[in-house]
Amino acid sequence: MQNNKIRVGIVGGAGYTGGELLRLLIHHPNAEITLVHSNSQAGKPVIDTHTDLIGDTDLVFTKELTTQVDVLFLCVGHGDGKKFLDANPIPHEVKIIDLSQDFRLKENSALGNRQFMYGLPELNRERIKTAANVANPGCFATAIQLALLPLAQNGSLPSEVHVSGITGSTGAGQKLSNTSHFSWRNNNISSYKVFGHQHLHEINESLQSLQANAQPAIRFVPYRGNFSRGILCTTYLRSDFHLEEAQQLYREFYEGHPFTVVTDKNPDLKQVVNTNKCLLYLEKHEDQLVITSLIDNLLKGASGQAVQNMNLLFGLEERAGLQLKAIGF
Repeated sequence: MQNNKIRVGIVGGAGYTGGELLRLLIHHPNAEITLVHSNSQAGKPVIDTHTDLIGDTDLVFTKELTTQVDVLFLCVGHGDGKKFLDANPIPHEVKIIDLSQDFRLKENSALGNRQFMYGLPELNRERIKTAANVANPGCFATAIQLALLPLAQNGSLPSEVHVSGITGSTGAGQKLSNTSHFSWRNNNISSYKVFGHQHLHEINESLQSLQANAQPAIRFVPYRGNFSRGILCTTYLRSDFHLEEAQQLYREFYEGHPFTVVTDKNPDLKQVVNTNKCLLYLEKHEDQLVITSLIDNLLKGASGQAVQNMNLLFGLEERAGLQLKAIGF
């Protein structure tokens, strides 16, 4: 690594997650961006697409893959990560961090000799440190898993778990669709993929790795929100824990994990937007334990967590480049 900096390549650099990676890595103390790949924007300055980076970079999009890199981020659509690697042989010593869902499940976690580790640091931090490639988790998957992991490790998940979650429009990606168009999204809300969201598969695998004897049925209702970014999930389940016992369980589980915070005060979405944090808030109502989890879908739910994984892969301080402040007003 030249100048002791990690040489970074970004594939799919024109989209939302690619743009967020650029914003984070341009100022990362241990990284140097040497490649920003885009078929649609090749030859154009990065700031023509990501106008928030004006004055920060003179990088230019390219569709060539000639620049040597130490780590390659794949910011491509679902199904396109595997297609890209099939079509573009990458040297085995280059680490891959894939932000699609192509390698998240165990049955799909290998491509040739490449093996991908599921990249939720709060679950797999030590294994990520010794991995060669990482499958970055989904955004809803991150928020829901962080709400449930302490209970799973304790063997305390009941047979049914109910979750409702709302996400901003950036969760649908940059490509325009009927349900991401401003005229439809503004002053509107709708549910989608009720009980059938694709992130449930990776959630179930993670929970089963901690509580194998009794896999809960997760009843998840996702909503499209009329805001740009962020996820708020409300998870509730039957539990014999007193509130103070549950809070202690969660604090002990996340001790030493810098981005997941258990709070005593009911949080709001603005406290996590523009950060890599997950805030968790617990309540008890009769026999129901209620866990509210909040993340920024583009950061802890995507690009921020990808940088967190890069830091772990290369033995860096986990918070490097990610000490971001929320925008309160």
